[in-house]
Amino acid sequence: MDKGKRADDEYQMLSESGYADKAIEYFQSRQNFGVIEDADQITDLTGPCGDTMKISLKVDRDTINDAKIQVLGCPGAVASGCALISLAKGKTLDEAAGIDLDALYGELEKMPDQKVHCARLALRTLQKTLKEYKEKQVKHKAVG
Repeated sequence: MDKGKRADDEYQMLSESGYADKAIEYFQSRQNFGVIEDADQITDLTGPCGDTMKISLKVDRDTINDAKIQVLGCPGAVASGCALISLAKGKTLDEAAGIDLDALYGELEKMPDQKVHCARLALRTLQKTLKEYKEKQVKHKAVG
């Protein structure tokens, strides 16, 4: 089976499962997927379902210049993580901390109701990443 046919079959299955085109695009393209080698912060979190997300950030003057995510999980987890990183890039740390479930779902447009925990895991991972980054900055200022 060629790659195009697999992508079409995958798209159809996801669409029939309740994913919007935009959520499917995030899942299939893996936009923002990966790791930043010289990241200022790398944090991971495993949700109760067993899915794991790892976010890496590059920050300059309290602005997220680059961000990547790695996800071990279902299509809902991958789409949620990739969409969240799109929302966070270019924002200040405080603006990124304000991204909520409504904003993330607005970006994804629609996912199956049973996948809301995936979006919540992405948000919790970002919150943890931001918190750990800020704590590290406070320690560096105290030492320096």
